[in-house]
Amino acid sequence: MIPTEDASARKRDIEEKLRQEQETLSFIKESLEKSDQLTKNMVSILSSFESRLMQLENSIIPVHKQTENLQRLQDNVDKTLACLDHVISYYHVAKDTEKIIKEGPAGRLEEYLNCMAKIQKAVEYFQDNNPDSPELNRVKFLFEKGKESLESEFRNLLTRNSKPVPPVVILDLITGDDDIETTDEVPLEHLPENILHDLIRISVWLVDYGRNLDFMNVYYQIRSNQLDRSIKGLKEHFRKNSSSSGILYSPAMQNKRKDTPSKKAIKRPGKEDLTDSEIDSYIHSISAFVKMAQSEYQLLMEIIPEHHQKRTFDSLIQEALDSLMVEGENIVSTARRAIMRHDYSAVLTIFPILKHLKLMKQEFDQVLQGTAASTKNKLPVLITSMETTGAKALEEFADSIKNDPDKEYNMPKDGTVHELTSNAILFLQQLLDFQETASAMLASQVLGDTYHIPLDPREIGTSSSSFNSEFNRRLLSNYICKILGNLQLNLHSKAKVYEDTALGAVFLLNNFNYILKSLEKSELIQLVAVSQKHPDKAYKSHIEEQLQTYQRSWLKVTTSLTEGNLPAFQPGTKLKDKERQAIKDRFKAFNDGLEELCKIQKSWAIPDKEQRDKIRRAQKENVTVAYRVFWQRYSNVPFTKNVEKYIKYRVEQVEEMIEKLFDTSA
Repeated sequence: MIPTEDASARKRDIEEKLRQEQETLSFIKESLEKSDQLTKNMVSILSSFESRLMQLENSIIPVHKQTENLQRLQDNVDKTLACLDHVISYYHVAKDTEKIIKEGPAGRLEEYLNCMAKIQKAVEYFQDNNPDSPELNRVKFLFEKGKESLESEFRNLLTRNSKPVPPVVILDLITGDDDIETTDEVPLEHLPENILHDLIRISVWLVDYGRNLDFMNVYYQIRSNQLDRSIKGLKEHFRKNSSSSGILYSPAMQNKRKDTPSKKAIKRPGKEDLTDSEIDSYIHSISAFVKMAQSEYQLLMEIIPEHHQKRTFDSLIQEALDSLMVEGENIVSTARRAIMRHDYSAVLTIFPILKHLKLMKQEFDQVLQGTAASTKNKLPVLITSMETTGAKALEEFADSIKNDPDKEYNMPKDGTVHELTSNAILFLQQLLDFQETASAMLASQVLGDTYHIPLDPREIGTSSSSFNSEFNRRLLSNYICKILGNLQLNLHSKAKVYEDTALGAVFLLNNFNYILKSLEKSELIQLVAVSQKHPDKAYKSHIEEQLQTYQRSWLKVTTSLTEGNLPAFQPGTKLKDKERQAIKDRFKAFNDGLEELCKIQKSWAIPDKEQRDKIRRAQKENVTVAYRVFWQRYSNVPFTKNVEKYIKYRVEQVEEMIEKLFDTSA
């Protein structure tokens, strides 16, 4: 049971909370009533605003539409006026540009091209919109005239500024400076920069807008003439200034000294033969063509459109290239005529040229890359022609050494070196200067088994160029040995022309000694040794054999002193008439034989001092030993009253006489 006081308190609390809740409820009701009132007021305002907006819209929209229409009309008017101005401008193009077109583009190319652009647009407009308009014909006429003027300006600019390159500049270009290492070559400046710029602009316009490629023909004709004149100018420079003291090596060979020709003079008796300066001129012209053609292609790439560059370049180089090829074939023809005259040394003119052509072939191929096959083949055809002619000359020269006739009137009366020997050795020495070139020529004959050389499969390829260097050296060695073998056989045959066997022996001794000395003084001895062991010993043996043959000519002198049946006597014993006569006969035979041989052999020649002294010593030893013994035995024997008639010479006098052998001045 809850106490009374607590119940009363709890009741009071509940009543108090109820009162507070009623007050809160009353406040909420009042607030809701105020909110409703405000909402009604806002709705009323919005309704009024909406009504006014509708009234405004109904008033503004018609005005806006009218304004928009007016703006559109204005825009149309502006566009129409602009179109009219644009159209009208086409009708003024002819008048505005006519004067400039007639005056030409010289000195104002950009302005001229701008006028041409206007004319071109006018032509396009009238063709599309008014093809029957007289204005179309007028602007067409101006366009064609302008195009012709641009073509003419292209020609004039190129003609006026395309000048031959001076020979000294070309020589600097092809020789270079070996002491200076350069990474990039300085290109030739064929045309001034501003001229080049104008030519490029005209070229681009003619291709893009003129639809005309004729200017490319103009370009190659003018530049072709310039290239040809440059190379001819170089040749003229050589004609006026080059020395003809010997073969001059080409600039491309300066760093390849192993196979560089020397400046020994080549004997060329024919009037039609080339001079050394002409050979050098041709060699330099080949180098000049390559360098100049490279430079021309660089220039052409800037001016001529890419798709037409190769064809234009092919046409551009034809005149100069053909001129060089014709000149090369003339050289070959000259060599062929020399071969027909049996002047084989003249064919050596081909060797420096052929060598240089081969050295330049790679650069030639690079320059001619992209040209027609007929153009690319010109140099290989010339090289083949030269190789064939050279190989023929080498083979016929070997045959000529073998078959040179034994003509008595052509034999040296003093038994000295025959012209055939000196010419053969000179030819071989000059051949040394072009070992690789000569080997390549000989290699072309190998498959025909001309030299009967056993071939190692490892050394043979499909062409002469595939032979290795060792095989080439052996090939050249065999050829030289063939020449020397033919020469030796021919010399033996020629020696038989002499009635005097001793003179024939002196002749062979002189020739063999000359060959040996010549071989030893040059690389020939090493080349011969590739195929023949100890060639020097072989020639020394030949020389010794001829020396012994010569010495036998003195047997008729010494035999009279040494043969048996000489009178035997005791001192103080009187000789019989038969014995005295025998001694007289021996002295007389010796005197007559000595005088005869000394008289005859005095006019013979042994140019080599070493050999001459050797023979004299040998003869003095052989003759004076026998004579001294005989003289000592019989000089004091009373075999005659006229001693001076038989004992004409003392031993010392005999030595002096022998010392004067082979000396026409004695």
